[in-house]
Amino acid sequence: MSNAEKSGFLAKVTGPKKRWRAYKARVAELPEDHRTAVKAIERHLMHFVPTDGDANASMFEDLADLFEQAAADGTPIREIVGEDPAEFVEEFARNYSDGGYVPARARKQLTDGIASATGEKTGAEGTP
Repeated sequence: MSNAEKSGFLAKVTGPKKRWRAYKARVAELPEDHRTAVKAIERHLMHFVPTDGDANASMFEDLADLFEQAAADGTPIREIVGEDPAEFVEEFARNYSDGGYVPARARKQLTDGIASATGEKTGAEGTP
């Protein structure tokens, strides 16, 4: 890996480009509901302070592993993330970094994204 790849902001957040592209290709192959859930989790994970690009790349690869296995086994998304997806993601991220501040808006976006992936109503629907 070149020094430019190691030092760039994107590399710190996502890891080396090649690994990021491979991760995105894996996510694109997931069933639609699992893909939607992973994208919501991914957005939420971007709020965590990156400490190491390789650790973050491993985190996203492990996320893809988790959802690929769940899709293969027919595991519902709620069995993976539970009733509080923000708590799940924050615990998941703690395995890879020191974490970071996540605004309430981002927690709601994650919760709504998982609800959308599971076909649940978000509460925002039908409100004027």
